[in-house]
Amino acid sequence: MQILTEIMELKTNNRVEIIDITRSVDAALAESRLRKGLVNIYSKHSTSAIFINENESGLLEDYLNLIDKLVPTDDNYRHDQIDNNADSHLRSFIIGNNETVPFENGSMDLGTWQSVFFLDMDGPRNRKITITIMGE
Repeated sequence: MQILTEIMELKTNNRVEIIDITRSVDAALAESRLRKGLVNIYSKHSTSAIFINENESGLLEDYLNLIDKLVPTDDNYRHDQIDNNADSHLRSFIIGNNETVPFENGSMDLGTWQSVFFLDMDGPRNRKITITIMGE
């Protein structure tokens, strides 16, 4: 078994932004030349998230509306006294900062409609995602 790591860099343009990173993760898998194993996609930021779902524009808009309803932007959070981004931290806590996906033949074994997404909730910023590939 081999373990390889790659750092993916992203630049976001909005405070809240969803980016499909499926192709970038698959490119890292292809470059690794490993055929079978697990890939972990991990965000190194406490105001962002990684998730898997369908890449359909209406659904992604619904997703953003849902997280805004669950964790409103302005809700008198204590952390906002420090740097005014408590909503981003709380949203990240709920969604999670990583996903692990099996891969075979150098490609993620995702469902037909599934994609891997990075969600920035405190942009615009430069962000780093760690891709750890474990396999043979």
